[in-house]
Amino acid sequence: MNSHDNQDRELLQDIARRAMLERGLLPDFSAEALAELDKIQAPATATGRPVSDLRNLLWVSIDNDDSRDLDQLTVAEAMPGDKIKVLVAVADVDALVEDGSAIDAHARHNTTSVYTAAKIFPMLPEQLSTDLTSLNVNEDRLAIVVEMVIGIDGSLQGSDIYRARVRNHAKLAYNSVAAWLEGGSLPEAIASVNGLAENLRMQDRAAQSMKNLRHVHGALSLETIEARPIFEGDAIRELQAEQKNRAKELIEDFMIGANGVTARYLSSRKFPSIRRVVRTPKRWDRIVAIAGEHKFALPPNPDSKALEEFLTKQKAADPLRFPDLSLAVIKLLGAGEYLAEFANGNAPGHFGLAVKDYTHSTAPNRRYSDLLTQRLLKAAVEGKTSPYSKDGLDVLAKHLTEEEDAANKVERQVEKSAAALLLESKIGEQFDGIVTGASAKGTWARLVTIPVEGKVVHGFEGLDVGDRIRVQLVSTDVERGFIDLTKVGPSRQ
Repeated sequence: MNSHDNQDRELLQDIARRAMLERGLLPDFSAEALAELDKIQAPATATGRPVSDLRNLLWVSIDNDDSRDLDQLTVAEAMPGDKIKVLVAVADVDALVEDGSAIDAHARHNTTSVYTAAKIFPMLPEQLSTDLTSLNVNEDRLAIVVEMVIGIDGSLQGSDIYRARVRNHAKLAYNSVAAWLEGGSLPEAIASVNGLAENLRMQDRAAQSMKNLRHVHGALSLETIEARPIFEGDAIRELQAEQKNRAKELIEDFMIGANGVTARYLSSRKFPSIRRVVRTPKRWDRIVAIAGEHKFALPPNPDSKALEEFLTKQKAADPLRFPDLSLAVIKLLGAGEYLAEFANGNAPGHFGLAVKDYTHSTAPNRRYSDLLTQRLLKAAVEGKTSPYSKDGLDVLAKHLTEEEDAANKVERQVEKSAAALLLESKIGEQFDGIVTGASAKGTWARLVTIPVEGKVVHGFEGLDVGDRIRVQLVSTDVERGFIDLTKVGPSRQ
């Protein structure tokens, strides 16, 4: 047990709250927002144009085991010629969260839910995000449906977007669905709904073909290790590594497809949009150098297809170290950002996904960019004028990028405070690590055996992203989320 023992969760919650305030984020809802919330007593009902009734389709949610803010449902239908129609239903959050309301003002300020190790700070009040605007099992809800007809080769053969009533028939979790898709036992939640197993197999086939086609076009096969703290009561016990799996990929591929359809739908109706872009890598030269260390020659100019070929080769050759290589490449690619786009504009695409037209639209309960996109989409579907000007979206896009960065820093700080709690008893021990950041601000490395990042405070000269080193843990500061390391030599692995 560490010295804080059962006060760990409370301590981390205090650290999270302070970190939110220090970065200008609001940990609490205003009195005005809570007063508005009191007046919202039921899920939204449709007004205006008629909406389709699709409640009888075998809609399901697949998310983390503990997720309660369910943003999307999926279902598939067999089509002639071995095509598969994939439908993605996205919760109609805008129907209850009015633009300009106090609840909207809070969401606009923070721009995202902040998921810290000990506490979630939701973008919308939980009465909405986990209940009235969440696509909860066995509840009728309004949704925006993105329809995609997928060819046998994974190509998009047709698409449409419309409003509908939907009903979630099973709340499923990534890990159990993935285990079943890969040959394990059938989860009871699937077995209890007639025809659902067959439908999920069809969804999986469509997703796999969509993914394969994207990778042919140069989408990057990146695979990082995400760590989540595991508590026993209120005491932190370990950091558990979260891995990609087939069910996560299924949802990811459908969301990438739906986001592309949404971006093009808005463009085709001469609407502005907020695009999610990852520009050409800022440090391609270092990516080339890392590939060279693995005896692979990348071209001098950024080329996603060539990079994907290198990544695929390395994943096959050394799957255990592949997440570390992925992490180095992700850091060198640079962060994503939001940009406003005219209908006829030419915003850069998403380098890592190898897609040109990309927006965020499928998580309006937890990301404000998606709620903005939903308002644009509903106006376009109903033949109305755009609720936002291009200039207004320019300002919002910059704000979204800045606040997402602030939220990420809060999440990382609390994650590191949790890690510092775990590592308090290991000061003086040595670990293998990989350098994850190298700039004027400092050099960082991630430990290989415990998925934790620390600052290399001694011996960092000449280190760069991707280098493998041996480090000693010299100190931790739980309050500030500091983990200080000293380089003691090359990695032993």
